[in-house]
This record gives sequence, C-alpha cells and structure tokens, in this order.
Amino acid sequence: MQKLLATRIAVYLMTFLIVTVAWAAHARLFQVVGKIDDTLALLNLACMMTITLLPYTFSLMVTFPDVPLGIFLFCVCVIAIGAVQALIIAYTFHFPHLLSPQLRSATHRAATRQHILLLVLRGPALCFAAAVFSLFFFPMSYLLMVTVIFLPYISKAASWCRDRLLGCRQPPDHHMELFTFDLHEPLSKERVEAFSDGVYAIVATLLILDICEDNVPDPKDVMEKFHGSLVAALGEYGPHFLAYFGSFATVGLLWFAHHSLFLHVRKATQVMGLLNTLSLAFVGGLPLAYQQTSAFAQQPRDELERVRVSCAIIFFASIFQFAIWTAALLHQAETLQPVVQFGGQEHAFMFAKLALYPCASLLAFAATCLLSRFSTAIFHLMQISVPFAFLLLRLLVRLALAALQGLQSLRPARLPPGQASEADADAQSQLLPASC
Repeated sequence: MQKLLATRIAVYLMTFLIVTVAWAAHARLFQVVGKIDDTLALLNLACMMTITLLPYTFSLMVTFPDVPLGIFLFCVCVIAIGAVQALIIAYTFHFPHLLSPQLRSATHRAATRQHILLLVLRGPALCFAAAVFSLFFFPMSYLLMVTVIFLPYISKAASWCRDRLLGCRQPPDHHMELFTFDLHEPLSKERVEAFSDGVYAIVATLLILDICEDNVPDPKDVMEKFHGSLVAALGEYGPHFLAYFGSFATVGLLWFAHHSLFLHVRKATQVMGLLNTLSLAFVGGLPLAYQQTSAFAQQPRDELERVRVSCAIIFFASIFQFAIWTAALLHQAETLQPVVQFGGQEHAFMFAKLALYPCASLLAFAATCLLSRFSTAIFHLMQISVPFAFLLLRLLVRLALAALQGLQSLRPARLPPGQASEADADAQSQLLPASC
C-alpha cells in the first residue's frame, strides 16, 4: 500500500506541475495575441479540450504504473497541446492585425515568430522523446517529463554558464523578450491569484463531492440494518463528516493565509511563482488527505500511516506558502507593501499567520512518533485547535511582543566602555574603606 500511495503522490505532483507549466505557457501565449477571431477561438477550444484529458491519463498512470500506455497517452496530449499552441502562433503572425500592438509594430517579426515557436515546442519535443522511450524503457520517460517542468530554469542556468564561458552575447530585440522564461521576469500578480483561487475552489468542491457520493446511506440498508432510522444510519458516517469538516477548514484557512499574503504583495517574481505552484500542488493533495483520515474507522491498523501522510501534505502545502513570503522578503522593496516588510506593523502577524500550519502539522507529526497509540486523537486535535488559534492569533502575537519587550526592559542597559569603567570604580569605592 505504501508503495502504491507513494507512486500516486509522485505521479500526481509531476502531472500537476506539467499542467501548471502548460497554463503558464498558455497565459504568455495570449500576450502575443491582441485580437481573437473565430479560428483562434476554435483553436483555443481544441487546446482546452486536450488539457481536460490530462487527468484521465494521470488516472491510467496511477492505476497501471507498470503499463506504458498511460505515459504514452499523457505525452501525446502534451504534444497535441504544443501543436495547437504552435498553430495559434503561426496563424496570429500570418494575420498581423491579430497581434498585440507591441509585436504588430516590431521590425523583426519573422525572427520573433521563430523565437516564440522554439519556446513553445521545447516541452512537446521532450514529451515526444518520452513517448518513444515509454515503448521500451518507460523510467526514462518519467525523467524526461520531470525535465519539462524545470526546463525554463535549466535553460536559464545553461544560458548563464554559456555567457560566463563565451562572454555576453548581443542582447535580443526588445520585442523578442516579450515571450521569454526569464527567472527574474516579473509575473502577473493577478494571474497568479486567479489560478490559485481556482485551485482552492476546485479542491473545496472535490471534498464536498466525495462526501456526497460516498456517505449517503442506501435506503435499503437504512430499513434493514437501522430499522428505518436515518439518524442512526448517519451516525455510522460520523468519522467521515469529522474528516470533511477538518479538511475543509484546512483548505479554507490555507486559502485565507494565501489571500492575506498576496493582499500585501506588490509584484510576484518567478521564484515566488514556482513556490506558489509547489504549494498548490500539495493543496491539490488535500482531498487525498481527507480520504486517508475518513478511513480511520474502516482500517484502524493503518491509521498511523494515514495520519502521517495527511500531516506531511498539510506541512508541505503550508511551508511553501511561508517560502513565498521569505522569497518576497529578499526583495521586499519591490515585492511587498511597507506594512509587512521588516519592522512593519503587520510583519510579526504575517509571520505568525504563515508559520501556524507548518508548526502545527510538524508538531502533530512528531507527536504521533512519540504517542502512536493516540495518533487519530492528535490529528483531530490539530484540526480543531488551528482554527481557534487563527481567531486568537493577533491577540497571541500582541501578548508575545509585549512579553519580549518586558524581558528586554528587565535586562540592564549596556554603558559605553568609559562610563562602564567609571561605574565599576564607583562601585569598588563604595565597598573599600575610606582613606584616612
């Protein structure tokens, strides 16, 4: 079971990140397009339809990890997405009135088109190689698909090494820089927030769909087993409802922390975008955490492992949120509002808000290692206590800051070296007898 669960999580993370890369490429694709006609609308619809098939191929890869057909179909979908995106670029450049105003007035339009097509087709080219390897050596296919995820960063690192070894090249035309994957290129904060809100909304919807599908009693069972008492029948699903409310509260509070963070973000960097994607990847795993915790009653032998998996998912979803804030602090003058910068009025409160879930999940995981018999109670206690901690967080932060200020006031003030020696001499003169 552990091996199957680890395989599911690994394949899920890989496919989620690849889908996110496809979303980023699609978003930048429409920086090139200024107007949309019927043909572009149909091409975009074909691209969206192919993207919606990716979860099905993911399910095939998870269910049949030793059969290469799932990997092959996933790669075929990615290749089709890249081909449609390339058609969109070629069609748009063929009719210049559809281009954005910046590219419409560019002097090197043919070179710009070639540059953008090369960027769009890099990922599908790697997936084509992965599809070929899936026919006779599918572990290599997974390695190539992982390369697709980090391709922008590998390209940036290779470009940096080439410039160091061969010297700086002539900078490209300004209009050709519009569709690059520069590590330091600022992302649209609004697009990042919209994508994040969409993921949180889908995760919350999946939770309620799971509980509606699996926890409605069968009328025949209600009559035969519970003598027509619907209350008694629903009582059998008590652990499922408890797991649902705890999981939904976790999703809601993580979204609240994410919203609070981006409320104070001026500009998102590429590193912040990557960390946000990793956080969302684990947020997408929260329905899996719900499935793990709702199965405590049916499979009590595996409850310790299920609790630890759930704690790990919550920890990574929240710690990457904290990492976003940390990355923003490195360039706080550009990325953050003054109130959450070092020394700002909300700095300590934001620190506590983003550190609450990582600390709580890590503490729960450590407690299950020491008190494994009470793992279920520890996990449910964490789920119940964290929302109340959120409500009292500002008061707790104020009390902690007041206590720190009180401790600092109790410490003796340090005097300059000259004054300190004079004070020591005065103290010694009070202890020594007076001279005759």
